[in-house]
Amino acid sequence: MMKHLGRAAALAGLLVSLWLVWREDPRAVLSALRAAGGGLVLAAFAHVLPMIANACDWRSLIRGANRPSFGKMLHLVWVRESVNCMLPVARIGGELVSFRMLKRWGVRPSTAVGSTVVDMQLTVISQLMFTMVGIGFLFANAQSGALRLAGQLAWGVVALTPVLLLFGLVQHANPFERITRVLNHVTSGKLASLVGQSAQIDQSIKLIWRRRAVVLRYLFFWQPLQCVLTSLEIWLALYFLGARVTLVEAVVIESLIQAISSAAFFVPGGLGVQEGAFVLIGGALGLDPATSLALAAARRIRDLLMFVPGLIAWQFAEASGGAPAHVAPHGVRAELAEQRSSVADAERR
Repeated sequence: MMKHLGRAAALAGLLVSLWLVWREDPRAVLSALRAAGGGLVLAAFAHVLPMIANACDWRSLIRGANRPSFGKMLHLVWVRESVNCMLPVARIGGELVSFRMLKRWGVRPSTAVGSTVVDMQLTVISQLMFTMVGIGFLFANAQSGALRLAGQLAWGVVALTPVLLLFGLVQHANPFERITRVLNHVTSGKLASLVGQSAQIDQSIKLIWRRRAVVLRYLFFWQPLQCVLTSLEIWLALYFLGARVTLVEAVVIESLIQAISSAAFFVPGGLGVQEGAFVLIGGALGLDPATSLALAAARRIRDLLMFVPGLIAWQFAEASGGAPAHVAPHGVRAELAEQRSSVADAERR
């Protein structure tokens, strides 16, 4: 059912994208793309830079002898983004694929799930902060016609803030263990073995959050760096399209585009939604519709050049991966003791 809904949303989004281009004069959009030429390819491959930052910050959440190398984490980020962007998986399929790959590389399941969940939590929190910065910039600097857009985005952030804060604090409620206990009760004890594993996941999430230095570096160094590097793609694409914007304006565009695309997670690749967002936000910053749509097309070029190969790499990894790597059979207490020791070492450093 979800697969059919995703396909329907993708088709509707594609039709909206084509309608936007047709309404705003397709010749002007194509002319801008031809003038940019190979510069858009350079802008597309600049996406490697924020992927590197993401690989570093995600890797910092993992501790233990089987922590993947930087190269493996970069590969993991590439595959996760490719799956979430190109497939109708509601932006969580990439996380499930990541878990499988981490487990295959010998990372304990509780550590793999814990690091993935905390990475999602911190990304959502930082995205909220950057969205607020982008809205503030629109209020302060955009043309008068953009104030309505800024107001609508601001109300959206206000409405979502309690949900996002709850998502960020959910680890204190032991959600995995509680849900598993309920399911175990419903199935008359058939899931008893999973209760202990769920408790390990909850404990792993808590221990990562207790490493305050790592969490603060993630929020106030790695995530801002990732946002700036992703915005560099926008700046480069606009430069080659003949539009001169500051890097700050590129950051504003990127932060608001990310927020709107995340809200439309049910549409694969944000088809149609992303194009409309580029027109609205670009117009608020003084860009004409043709340039904004050409910028949206540049983002699609990036998706094709970066994420289609990522899907192919994922299929090769699945075909050649074989059975998951063997993980030494430690009990719950031994694993938790090792995690606590890692936290203590990190705090001392």
